[in-house]
Amino acid sequence: MENIIVTGIRGLPLIKKGDDIAAMICDKVSVEDGDILSLASTVYSKAQGHTRALSEIKPAERAIRLGKLNGEDPRFVQAVLDASKEIILEHPFIMSELPWGHIGVRAGVDQSNIDDGMVIFLPPDPMKAAEEVRNRIEKITGKKIGVIITDTCGRSFRRGQTGHAIGWSGFTAIRDFRGDTDLFGHELKITEEAVVDELAGFANFVMGESNNGVPAVLFRNCPVWTGHNNLYFSPAEDITRRLLKEQHPK
Repeated sequence: MENIIVTGIRGLPLIKKGDDIAAMICDKVSVEDGDILSLASTVYSKAQGHTRALSEIKPAERAIRLGKLNGEDPRFVQAVLDASKEIILEHPFIMSELPWGHIGVRAGVDQSNIDDGMVIFLPPDPMKAAEEVRNRIEKITGKKIGVIITDTCGRSFRRGQTGHAIGWSGFTAIRDFRGDTDLFGHELKITEEAVVDELAGFANFVMGESNNGVPAVLFRNCPVWTGHNNLYFSPAEDITRRLLKEQHPK
């Protein structure tokens, strides 16, 4: 296997609504067949206009109550509620499920890397977003690549945030080792590697979280894998979600 080459894509201007992200990236880096591009969700959302001004948001009763409970602007809380499919935890922070299956704190609504008084939302369909970017890059370059849309998330049982994949296209999220054997000939029965999250996590390390100005990362020479796209647990499989709902009934 060749060495994997990781390149942070620098020099992009501040993104605004209507920008052609794929074309801007292709102006900064040459892509080859088999490359994987990891793109920060905030950049995609800005280009698509998935933002709102806090001044335009009128909080409802629940948002006012949760704002007081958690010490947050009720207008921001209302934005979180609007983006959520189901609220799983109200305090000490809002944890919710989004319409496309992702579960996260504050529905991924963010006030960083955007103008004061604005909030930015995750893409409403991250899988479609990844596919759109991939198809656009193929149209520009003629190269077939993979694309990951990332978001920064915390993790249960551990301190700190890492990059997670919320959308992907051009490959499967999970590398499935079940049925394979280890070095001693033992059959692997439960091993499923979330490669898409491993790539998203390393991309996040390259991007940084403050003012690095690296919104996208290109991976080259990644080995090909086979697997499936069932990255999210179903509600019946998700033990953590079930216990949270039992401890915090509505």
